[in-house]
Amino acid sequence: MKPTIDKYLESLTLGYVQTFKNMATVPLLAPGDNGPEYLTLQDALDQQVLKITEIDQSGSVPELKVMNTATQYVLLLDGEELMGAKQNRVLNTSILLKPQTETIIPVSCTEQGRWAYSSAEFSSSGHVMARSIRSSKTRSVHESLRRERSYSSDQGTVWNEINELSAATRVNSPTGAMRDVYESKASELAEYEKAFAPQPKQQGLLVLINAQVVGFDILSRSSAYQQLHPKLLKSYAVDAIQHSSEPSDTPSLSTAQAFLAAIRDCTAQDYPSTGYGDDHRFEGRTMVGSALVADESVIHMAFFTIAESESSEKMASYQQRRWFRRSR
Repeated sequence: MKPTIDKYLESLTLGYVQTFKNMATVPLLAPGDNGPEYLTLQDALDQQVLKITEIDQSGSVPELKVMNTATQYVLLLDGEELMGAKQNRVLNTSILLKPQTETIIPVSCTEQGRWAYSSAEFSSSGHVMARSIRSSKTRSVHESLRRERSYSSDQGTVWNEINELSAATRVNSPTGAMRDVYESKASELAEYEKAFAPQPKQQGLLVLINAQVVGFDILSRSSAYQQLHPKLLKSYAVDAIQHSSEPSDTPSLSTAQAFLAAIRDCTAQDYPSTGYGDDHRFEGRTMVGSALVADESVIHMAFFTIAESESSEKMASYQQRRWFRRSR
């Protein structure tokens, strides 16, 4: 574990457990805002300083082009969904875009049945990829980084898991779009959002479903987290909806603390980020995670639980994934 990350984990304060139906959250608080200031994706789009397009007129499934004309950094969050252009995509990793730069970013498709322009540029769908799919995508990106230092995902698995999510939630999407699940479940997701309003100074959340920890997200700045809270919350709530059952145990703070403590036992590997900073990758027996670090500060950290049977050896082969890096 890197000293910066280890120290950061030790500094976190856990709030009170909040519960609604089969889901519980624990607010995560840090000593204060750290690292460089940045705009969120929505900030930058609203201020018209961010332009996201296909890399060229033909397009490429696993890549997009981003132009940041702001004089500030812009944070694109792992799992944030972009909609429009030839098909909807999600970020494969968190990226801190440098001011006034053009960057090719790694993405995964979340709309298998469309490859035609609906708009010239991308906008925000308002969603973050469902936690269960993000977890799987994170593992496949780890494998790609180990093999060839590339932030590519296993696109076939992403599509399969979106299909499974649609089936589990009984949502029929004409184009196999993940966004259609969220839109169809909007009223239920709104109930979770109302039940878990963000706390003052909150910078992250740790989530339990059926009394078991499933993961957490935390950001370096409370103002950024407050904006992203609804997106992140719904990405976990979608899992809660499809795995709804009466928990046999009561969600507890000690379970959350044990999960955070277990991170120190993970193996770690560092890679240069696509944007500014370094991308730290972690893997343990029952968890996988990542942390974007810049100026010796954790900008975004996310960890997810995995079953022991879901080890990296069961990821699709490198040769299978290479196909999805080509243009459609």
